[in-house]
Amino acid sequence: MRFLLMLSLVLCAWGARAERVRVLVQSSPLAGSQYYALAEVWPRIKTGDPLVLAREAGNRHDARAIRVEWRGRKLGYLPRAENRIVAAALDGGDRLSARVSRLTDDPNPWRRLEVEIYVDL
Repeated sequence: MRFLLMLSLVLCAWGARAERVRVLVQSSPLAGSQYYALAEVWPRIKTGDPLVLAREAGNRHDARAIRVEWRGRKLGYLPRAENRIVAAALDGGDRLSARVSRLTDDPNPWRRLEVEIYVDL
């Protein structure tokens, strides 16, 4: 049984009556940001900004690759070690949303931007 179906059943059992329910499913650093547009958009990107998650099933480095975009600009990827559940959810047609949860002007590119991923029920 799919994760979201189970979660929906639990929420219904608890009597959740919200019109929209968002559940945080993952928080991850952004991988590969030093190779893409993060430095260019850094002055404009803000905590809370929505991000787009895009599957790259044909990616030659990672069959579960999840590209992260901001306003049509590729910022990087979800880390390979942390993308299995998100890839399965996107492949299964689940509705996910993402946002910038943290920005840090750190010399380590893995610490510059953190992504939060939600499932929308």
